[in-house]
Amino acid sequence: MTLIKSISGIRGTIGGKVNEGLTPLDAVKFAAAYGTWIIDRNKDIKEIKVVIGRDARISGQMISDLVSSTLVGLGIDVIDLGLSTTPTVEIAVPLEGAQGGIILTASHNPKEWNALKLLNEKGEFISGDEGNKVLEIAEHEAFSFAEVDQLGTVTKNDTYLQKHIQAVLNLPLVNKDAIQAANFSVVVDAVNSTGGIFIPALLKALGVNQITELYCEPTGYFPHNPEPLPEHLTDLANKIKAVGADLGITVDPDVDRLALVCEDGTMFGEEYTLVAVADYVVSKTPGATVSNLSSTRALRDVTEARGQKYFASAVGEVNVVAKMKAENAVIGGEGNGGVIYPASHYGRDSLVGIALFLSLLAERKSTVSELRDSYPKYTISKNKIQLTPDINVEDVLVQMARKYAHEEVDTTDGVKIYIEKEWVHLRKSNTEPIIRIYSESENEQKANALAERIIEDIQSII
Repeated sequence: MTLIKSISGIRGTIGGKVNEGLTPLDAVKFAAAYGTWIIDRNKDIKEIKVVIGRDARISGQMISDLVSSTLVGLGIDVIDLGLSTTPTVEIAVPLEGAQGGIILTASHNPKEWNALKLLNEKGEFISGDEGNKVLEIAEHEAFSFAEVDQLGTVTKNDTYLQKHIQAVLNLPLVNKDAIQAANFSVVVDAVNSTGGIFIPALLKALGVNQITELYCEPTGYFPHNPEPLPEHLTDLANKIKAVGADLGITVDPDVDRLALVCEDGTMFGEEYTLVAVADYVVSKTPGATVSNLSSTRALRDVTEARGQKYFASAVGEVNVVAKMKAENAVIGGEGNGGVIYPASHYGRDSLVGIALFLSLLAERKSTVSELRDSYPKYTISKNKIQLTPDINVEDVLVQMARKYAHEEVDTTDGVKIYIEKEWVHLRKSNTEPIIRIYSESENEQKANALAERIIEDIQSII
């Protein structure tokens, strides 16, 4: 069993012993810590509200009941969205005037996992410092529950499917008329989670009438690995070709990562979801773009081709959002299919990504594969080096930065080295005793060769 406590929340496998897996006691303890943190930072507010929502995984209702009852026990009013998505909960928090939110999802992890992901009053993920405070409260069990007359309440709210969709339709860059006129045929793979509720409903609202649903029953029984990677999308690719669809859309269980499949069954590329959407947004509203240091260079290329500035952030959605705010970026996100569009909200949102991508596709009047081939072609190779306790990782990274000082080097998060249009990013993992080595070049062979060269450099230092 696994239990991982981090600044962004708690995640783990269901069952096992307390503090070893995500047991009911662990869910209650961490919900109590978060609720206590919310109360402490809102002492002037008499009636504190927290929004919760969950994906469709099997343990979801159990964890939701535990979290909800714990918050009520602290005197907090709960607004329960039920089956929902991460971006839906994010937009609901400020709309409800709530002081926070909890999303019950383990994102792309398999069905045995679940998690509590924590939001602030803006509907954005809490910061590192705030997360550490929650962890400290949990560690010391520094919570006090409400007396009977001060207990909170639970209100069910099932209106946010339509509210979220309407918010997407209201975005000025979403071209519903063009999408409707294009008469797209779309196959949706929602891995039997809440995307099966939200994505077809969004497509219909956008004027897409030819929708083939694949794994869209929100049962929580994932028919394949839920991470939207090419090796997991063979059923989607085959269905697209079988029905002659224009494209395929797939999302992870909590609907914040978006991947696309071309009309011929080939992958558009998860890294290129953001590239295409950003190209469309910047073409309409010029401004800066942001992605994390481990994302494709293609975003930088398309941004600079339009005369705008690209900025890189440390890995992690919180860091991307902070950089976007600092640079007043018009679009940003992560290479895992995470699109963050500030005109909507500061969170990865597949619904927003789909609407903007279909607007682009309709206006370009091209096939999905033609659109993909119009962008700079890069391939990322992901490797790692196992560490031993006697290895000083920080010293290794310093020496690597010094060795390549004649190139462009970024030390914001580990060490990233730009060599002409190639790059390699070295980071110490926060969860495993490894150095992650991501490299990118114009094809897989060159990306792997760059990684091997860097690995040899590191091994010589070690």
